[in-house]
Amino acid sequence: MTTDTKQDKLEQHSFQAEVTQLLDLVVHSLYTNKEIFVRELVSNASDALEKLRHTQLTEKEIFDESLELEINLTTDDTAGTVTIQDFGVGMTREELIENLGTIAHSGSKAFLQALKEGSAPVSDLIGQFGVGFYSAFMVAKEVKVYTHSWKNEGEHLVWSSDGTGSYQIETVEGQRRGCKIVVQLKEEDKDFSKADTVRDILTRYSSFVQFPINLNGERVNKVQALWLRGKNEIKEEEYTEFYKFQAKAFDEPLTRLHFAADAPLAINALLFVPKTNMEKMGFMREEAAVSLYCRKVLIDAKPDGLLPDWLRFLKGVVDSADLPLNISRETMQDSALVKKLNKLLTRRFLKHLENMAKKNSEDFLGFYENFNAFLKEGITTDFAHREQLSKLLRYESSTTDKGKLTNIAEYVERMKEDQKEIYYYFASNRDVIEAGPYLEAFKANNLEVLYLYEPVDEFVMSHLHEFDGKTLVSADQSEIQLDTATENESEPLSHEEENKLCEWINEQLGERVGKVTGSKRLVDSPAIVLNADKMISPTMRRMMKAMQQDVAANPTVNLEINLRHPLVKNLYSLIEAEADLANQVTQQIYDTALVAAGFNEDPRSMVDRIYTLLEKLTTR
Repeated sequence: MTTDTKQDKLEQHSFQAEVTQLLDLVVHSLYTNKEIFVRELVSNASDALEKLRHTQLTEKEIFDESLELEINLTTDDTAGTVTIQDFGVGMTREELIENLGTIAHSGSKAFLQALKEGSAPVSDLIGQFGVGFYSAFMVAKEVKVYTHSWKNEGEHLVWSSDGTGSYQIETVEGQRRGCKIVVQLKEEDKDFSKADTVRDILTRYSSFVQFPINLNGERVNKVQALWLRGKNEIKEEEYTEFYKFQAKAFDEPLTRLHFAADAPLAINALLFVPKTNMEKMGFMREEAAVSLYCRKVLIDAKPDGLLPDWLRFLKGVVDSADLPLNISRETMQDSALVKKLNKLLTRRFLKHLENMAKKNSEDFLGFYENFNAFLKEGITTDFAHREQLSKLLRYESSTTDKGKLTNIAEYVERMKEDQKEIYYYFASNRDVIEAGPYLEAFKANNLEVLYLYEPVDEFVMSHLHEFDGKTLVSADQSEIQLDTATENESEPLSHEEENKLCEWINEQLGERVGKVTGSKRLVDSPAIVLNADKMISPTMRRMMKAMQQDVAANPTVNLEINLRHPLVKNLYSLIEAEADLANQVTQQIYDTALVAAGFNEDPRSMVDRIYTLLEKLTTR
């Protein structure tokens, strides 16, 4: 319906019923955050300026040609208004009706029909309709659009509506090229007429719009969208300034990855690693801080699933023009696309770390010292990238100097030709490992052992299971068979004596031990306990108990005794002479071996026994 008044200068239009229904959906259902309307109107203004820039390449005459390509916002908290003005292409009367008077004119009936039939999720449908302008009605009691087309013969027009079912178009002289949108705010939304409120929104959402954005005459978007520029064009200090702005940081980044890709997706990414690991320092858990943009407009500051959780320490920006967005730009429709982005970004960053390790090992080790816990978390949680992550692990080993790290690939290169297993052992530090009995056989056989110092490392090895076709095996596993032939060995107990002693020890220890055998892997130590459970190490047991998970009260371990050691030989002789003392010595040997292995979680009984043995020794 159209009504002409004021000498044909005012046109009154009514929205069709289904269009009114769609407007209600936009205002009340599609947007979860009212402040988004500022971002949407600024984004539309940027699009209008971009269209004008292209128009200037082909058209000789442009109305108001001297105007700058910029976006101006003004706030008036007295009048309760916020105004967004661009000097873009503007609109004719017909374009006002088509673009603003008919919401989703390309198919609103079909859209609403699909909603009624439930033939597809709303988020899959709404992305087809560019109705961001109507987000203004979440906060407005009236919206006016003053406009003049880029064409010289264009009219001076104003479009106005309260969003309740009708709009008016009127001729008003004196309009500049482009659009000026005046939002008369509702009483409860007048906070958006304050300059500080709008500045905060612009800073968060529109900092990288390519055209100047001025708020009450002051430039707001001063930082450039570096991720869209060539790396050779950018100075080091520009990267640092951008990092500080985007990450809200005060220091320089440790490293960065800046790349563009055309396939399988067209993306530009700029990712930073900070110098400090805040989680390691005891602060709260890091939150995702890589923002997602579409053509320099912020879509989500913390997009779910853009990167795996173990890369939550990264800061930066990812921009893709390929993103299919829903009507509010607040969520992405295609979860498969998010997975593709995740896969691409993760692999590129891991490749960056691999190159960093090869070309600048000192910087990589600095990164590894601070952030290795995240890489290890990735190995235990992210099967898709486990193999690539395993190449980045670094450990000390029995062949490296203290403090020097090696990787598993280098370990494999040093392996003997017939060696099929990669050996590792966990303890709190290097001295504890090398003072214990577990390396004796490996040293005697010239076999390298990786040293693990962090409890999570055992989880890492159990999840990796193998590397380059070689099985990862803990040095305390009972099935490892190693010979320890050395010079100047004393005579061992005979086979008959071995059987008798092992049987006797088994009787004394009872259910505390799995089986007792003579050892082929001990050189200097009298005894060793070996973990018979491949799945649960002593450290893992303690962690599981701390997390109140079900775990057997006593670990399954086997005891091996050194048949050449004087203590073991003396124990054999003591069985017949002083059975009670022999029992106490046996218990003490076993408990001491448990301590060396990390299995003895309650040493009180062992301490009491030591005092008893000392008392007997001093009274002889």
